Amino acid sequence: MRSAKRAGGLVVLAVVLLLTLFLTAFGSAPAPIAVTQPALAERLLPAGPPRPSVVAAQGALRLQLPIPQGRITAIAYHPSAGGSLSLHPVGTRANQGLLSRLWRRVFGGGNGGIRYYQLGGGRGPETGVLNVGAAPGTDVYSPVDGTIVGVTDYVINGRRHGVRLDLQPSSAPSVVVSLTRLRLDPSLSVGSAVVAGTSRVGTVLDLSRVERQALARYTQDAGNHLALEVYPAGTLTR
Repeated sequence: MRSAKRAGGLVVLAVVLLLTLFLTAFGSAPAPIAVTQPALAERLLPAGPPRPSVVAAQGALRLQLPIPQGRITAIAYHPSAGGSLSLHPVGTRANQGLLSRLWRRVFGGGNGGIRYYQLGGGRGPETGVLNVGAAPGTDVYSPVDGTIVGVTDYVINGRRHGVRLDLQPSSAPSVVVSLTRLRLDPSLSVGSAVVAGTSRVGTVLDLSRVERQALARYTQDAGNHLALEVYPAGTLTR
């Protein structure tokens, strides 16, 4: 009798331990990325250009980070119905589902590099728009080597908010890289040459009073950001 009770107790203890290990390994959702805000004095100093780092690809085209790494609050993708091409994110998706997290834990892969979020809403390719979060006034640098081929008003609800900047990459002239939600550097115009990660093209706008920004879910601020899209050059009409 005493042996049977002891065996039963060991079975119960083993089940409890297995459940605890399972919940610890697979049951909890990953916490949002902790963003460490720079000290006030540091925020007032120029950050300088970003370190060379590819954030996404579209075919053979490689897109460099347009914001200095120390100023980025979050990176995310969302669908676009405007005809933009699907981007291939570089890095690891931070808000994956349970099955994807389980697969990654068991078989490995996708554990390093840039962490990004996938936002919902809209139609079109899920990764049609790349959002790079940063505080208003943060310097924006060109994500490609190329030439400025368009500077037009960026309009939200019938009102102008900064510009839409169209860049033609020298390595992929069949597409156009469009940047929005920024204030253009006054020294630039159509025809200006730009260098990836070196040429300052403008600053991030504050649109917190204009619209509710989905990126705010993953940042410690209003979710202001630079938006980047890639379009076929031959069909770009906007």
